[in-house]
Amino acid sequence: MTTEEESDLKKYRFRDLHPNISIGMASDRYAGWIGQVYSEGRYSKEIKHRTHKIGEKTFTEEVLPVESVEEYFEHFPILEIDFTFYRLLLDKNGKPTPNYFTLKEYQQHLKKDDQLILKVPQLIFARRIRQGGKFVENEAYLNSQIFTHQFYKPAVEILSSNLRGFMFEQEYHPKKERVEPDEMAKALDAFFNAIPKDKRYHVELRTEAYLAEPVFDVLEKHGVGLVYSHWTWLPPLSKQFSKTKGRFFNSGGDCIIRLMTPRRMSYEDSYTKAFPFNENVEGMMNPEMIDDAVEIIMKGVRQNKRMRLIINNRAGGNGPIIAQEIAEELQKGKF
Repeated sequence: MTTEEESDLKKYRFRDLHPNISIGMASDRYAGWIGQVYSEGRYSKEIKHRTHKIGEKTFTEEVLPVESVEEYFEHFPILEIDFTFYRLLLDKNGKPTPNYFTLKEYQQHLKKDDQLILKVPQLIFARRIRQGGKFVENEAYLNSQIFTHQFYKPAVEILSSNLRGFMFEQEYHPKKERVEPDEMAKALDAFFNAIPKDKRYHVELRTEAYLAEPVFDVLEKHGVGLVYSHWTWLPPLSKQFSKTKGRFFNSGGDCIIRLMTPRRMSYEDSYTKAFPFNENVEGMMNPEMIDDAVEIIMKGVRQNKRMRLIINNRAGGNGPIIAQEIAEELQKGKF
């Protein structure tokens, strides 16, 4: 590692790590990153407070203004937008929702090379959604018309070349609610047949039983990437990669790896441990997570794939520090 590279990593700057490696965060605007990613005092008059209830506990989050994304992109080449998961961009009458305007505000602060991955609304890809305090069947599940007209088209219109990927995240299905892999494959096949052709689609399936050949065949057929995700109920990244026999399905040559939570740790527990996200928590991070991620990234780069690593604070406490550890390991590697 050169002195310049070492200096960049110490300053949490990852834009020039490797032409085919992009490291970014699963969200942004965290006050816990002030002094790492964001400058001290720069946003002090614009920080907003919001409460977040986890179980019986209530946490007060400090949120930076959207304009802080400019400083974020001085450090990272890519960002996953999380808020689009919770609401469409257009309502059923074609009118812009609040998310439409927030995404447009983000776009106004992007430079030409800044890249976004959008989480597709759960309304599109979740079989069951929470309503009135309980989970119910989602009538809009895999609705190609809603996806196309109320999300895809306005997203492309707003972001243009800054849009690097669409990430479809499907919730975990308990055993009693699962379908057979063949049935899941048929449903995905019909959906991807019906939506606009695009090389930027990626699917995260949080049910291990669906990581099976019938599903892989459909993803490969449509050029849809499989997201390798380090998450609560999924097997280690190395096992996921083994299940695919080391394949990358995205026809655009991209692969997304997401480091979300420690294995066997719930969202609630990981949030509680990691908050306020300003440092890594001793003993929280699974030791194999970094090694597995680095191994998959290096194998992908050797195959000339563009590897996109997305990190959540809840994977260990502080996303930028996790990124730093991974970048240091990558610098030791031989591509």
